[in-house]
Formats: sequence, structure tokens, C-alpha cells
Amino acid sequence: MSAFKSIAVLKGVSFPPERQADLKMVAFEELKSWLRSGRLLAHFLRYREARLSTYRLEVLPKPVLSALLIRFISRGPCWFTDEQGQRLLLELKTWRRLLVQLASDAIERRGVLQEVELEVEALRQHNRGKQLPKIPLDLQGRPVYLRTDLAFGIRSGGSISHIAGVLNEFQRVCGAPLLLTTDSIPGVLPQIETRLILPEPRYWDFRDVPAIFFNRTFERQAAPLLRPIRRAFLYQRYSLYNYTGVKLARQLQTPLVVEYNGSEVWVGRNWGQPLKYERLAEAVEQLNLWASHLIVVVSQSLKRDLLARGLPEEKILVNPNGVDPERYSPEIDGSTVLQKHRLSGKTVIGFIGTFGRWHGAEVLAEAFGRLIQEHPAYRDRIRLLMVGDGQTLPVVRKRLADLKVLDLAVLPGLVAQQEGPRYLAAADILVSPQVPNPDGSPFFGSPTKLFEYMAMGKAIVASDLDQIGEVLKDGHTALLVAAGDPVALAAGLKTLIEDRPLRLRIGSSARKTVFAHHTWREHTRRIIEKLLERCS
Repeated sequence: MSAFKSIAVLKGVSFPPERQADLKMVAFEELKSWLRSGRLLAHFLRYREARLSTYRLEVLPKPVLSALLIRFISRGPCWFTDEQGQRLLLELKTWRRLLVQLASDAIERRGVLQEVELEVEALRQHNRGKQLPKIPLDLQGRPVYLRTDLAFGIRSGGSISHIAGVLNEFQRVCGAPLLLTTDSIPGVLPQIETRLILPEPRYWDFRDVPAIFFNRTFERQAAPLLRPIRRAFLYQRYSLYNYTGVKLARQLQTPLVVEYNGSEVWVGRNWGQPLKYERLAEAVEQLNLWASHLIVVVSQSLKRDLLARGLPEEKILVNPNGVDPERYSPEIDGSTVLQKHRLSGKTVIGFIGTFGRWHGAEVLAEAFGRLIQEHPAYRDRIRLLMVGDGQTLPVVRKRLADLKVLDLAVLPGLVAQQEGPRYLAAADILVSPQVPNPDGSPFFGSPTKLFEYMAMGKAIVASDLDQIGEVLKDGHTALLVAAGDPVALAAGLKTLIEDRPLRLRIGSSARKTVFAHHTWREHTRRIIEKLLERCS
């Protein structure tokens, strides 16, 4: 039997163990990998207790599968727990409720899908070939931000920075913003009114259906909140399958801004798994683009894609991401991070990110390994600090281990958004090693980390890739290297390691460029200016 008294299964949360010595901590994805590989049998009834900890019990994906998995490995009590302190014991009545809900959802989901498909098609037909009515923009009214993603417990990353940056600046040019969101957003100013809209505990055993059904829930809860207030415009960060911004804007006769960061259909095909209802997702995506008064994209690549789809150029605003230069500043003290991770006196190469497939973190790991192998004297002087977690982190660890430099790397995992600047301050060189898209299409991103690096006044080595190469100037605000090439990246790192005056010049120029072009205030000003042009 296991030496552990119980097992804690973590589903997308950071769960500090109450009794560290008694708990075995396992990510839910690892538990599923046991199932896929057949290793789950080795854990049959191995633990005295199992608890699955998630963000909210009401939005637990695959509840029946989750319950079966932890029941299989536990010979004693099984629990669901969440960050709100709720606990649900998997007893007979709980099983009965889960199975009844599963049966009901299985019967009703086809009807829900058909209703949504018909509604989306009707809305598309209504907008097809028609010019949107010009609705006056009332800047004395309140901007309403719609955050409809079914992603919970995210406490750091580019999306968090973007939402907070835009919202915090809206209040400077309009009435008091209102945020309607599925989750709280770190960094949003406390005076900004936030209303939580949670999905119903329906269809969570079926892939993609909760996001489709959420259109009903969000519209039903949002409309009564919006009707009584004086509205400036609706601003929706487009999310998969969601078209509530279109419906609300039409009902309330309010301008709609859609922030479009790329096709979710493309992301599913290239960086994840194809969507269950891909045709519906494409239809919803097109509906949002055609029914909006303004589309905000972060890169020229995205604009070219929209123009190729026939969207009018005058409704598209290319607006790269930004940064708060007061929150990210050379004045930030990174000494506590240096001491904590024993980096004091070293030249530190830094990276922060969600370790997505496009981030190129594994390329940085290989470049660092090559650098140390080719220059053995660096082993005592140079360290790698890679902050974050995500899909490619296991690959990064393996490459570092294979190249025998894992002991020279610090991988602290996710840190809270407010801690990010301190970790960046601990670095001497910051790296943005994005890689080309796997299908050969143009890179369409605008990495938020890029602007945070620039604001920190640090020397940067970055991939010369579409917008990254447009924002940064080689030799002036960064050293640009061939994307996806660890040899070129290692050479760029060596140049900056050996030339401290160059590091200082590049860092200073980068921060000046941020103030001129890339603050969230400037980003928001461009949105309002374009919206006035479209709606006045």
C-alpha cells in the first residue's frame, strides 16, 4: 500500500496541502495519463482517501469521469473540494445526482445545439450584406467589458494583463466601467464594478457544450444589469462559441467592439485538438466579426486574414498589446528573487510565459544548453530563470536535463501577476523566443511579455517574427534572431552576456519606446479614437 494517507488531485488550481507529509499531489492531467497508459491499475484502491480540488464545484469539467477516477484509486472517502471552501462527499446520493444529470444532459444537448445553430444562422442572415446602423457613441456612458471565457483560476499571463490594462484605462476617457466576467481578474482597479456571471452546472460531461449553452446564461443575467444604465459601448474579448455581445448590442442599440486575438478554430487544429463543433465555431466567429462596429486586432497578420475574408478595412484597428510602465519599471527591486533562488552575483537570462506551443520555451532551453557546452566558463557565471507553467514545460525540463544544465536553471512555476515584475527585475537579459506557426501561416500574436520586458528597461533577445520584428528594432531596442533557431539564439545571448554597455543601451531605448507607443493608455486612446470615427 502507498505510504500516503490520501491523494489530492489538482484540476487547474494551486492547492496548498493542509498536511504536506500526508498528501500525494497529482495534477488531473497526470491522472488521465495513468488511465490512457494503463498505469491506473497500479493505483487501484491504493489510497485511504482521495480529494479532487478544483476552482469551483459548479464548473467542474467531466464530473462523472472525475468521480470515477478518484473512486477507483481510493479505498476510503472521496471528495470534491474547491477554492471557495465547498466540499462534496461522493456518497450514494451524490452519485445518483451526477448520473441523473448526465442522462438529462445527454437527452437535451442535441436540442440546445440545434437552437443555437438556428439562432446563429438567423443573426448571420440579418447582418449579411447590410451596413451596420451608426449608433452615436456616448462617452459619458459606461463602457461595458464582457469577459465570457470558461477559464477559471487564471491569475497571471498575457490575457490577464490585457483585460486589466484596457479596463483600467477606459475609466479615464469614459464613465465608470462595468466588468461582466466569469472570474475575477487580478490587476483590475478595485473601484471598477465587477459582476460575476457563472455558467450553470449543465452539460459539463460533454466537450464544448457548456461554452455553447453559456450564451443563454450570460445573456439572461447580463441584460437586466445593462438596460438601466447609460452605456457607452460593449467591449467583448472574443471567446470560443460566444455571441452574447452581438445579441446584447442589438437589443440595447449599443456599439459593439470585438477584440479578436485569432481564430479559435485554427488554434484547435494547430495547438490543441480540433473542436467538437468546428462548423458552428466558425459561424459564431464570422458572426462576431461582421456584426461588430469595430474589430480590434493585435497584429497586421490578423488584419490581413480578416481582409481576405472580405471584412471592410475601415472597421479593423491594428492595436498591439501594451504595458503599465509604472507596474513594470527599472525601479522594481528583484533582490528577494535573487536571494530566494540563489542567483545573486550571476548573470541571469530570464523568460516568463505560459509555456504554450508558440512561446518557443524549448528553443530557449536548447540555446542555453548549447551556450554552456560551448563556453564551459559560463557554468559558474550564467543562470537561466524560466517563470511559468504549461504544455511545453516537461519538454523544457527534459532538454535541460539532456544537455546537463538543469542544475543551472531555476523553474519556479507560476507566480502571481503582481510578482511577475520582481522576477523580471532579477534578470539581466530577457528572452522572447517565439516560434513560427506549424502550418506556415504568419505569426499573428502580440506577446504581452514583449512590452513588459521593454518597460523593465532590460536587454532583450527576441525572434525576428512578424509583429515582434515590427515592434523591436535590431540593435536598438533588442537583438533579433532567426525564429526557432537555438544556434542563433545562443549567439544573441552570448553577445549580450559579454557586452554590458550594449545591454544598458538596449534596455534604455526599449523603455523610451514603450512610453512613446506601447502603454495601455495609448492602446486605449487608439480604440476610442477609432470608435469615434466609426460611430459619431
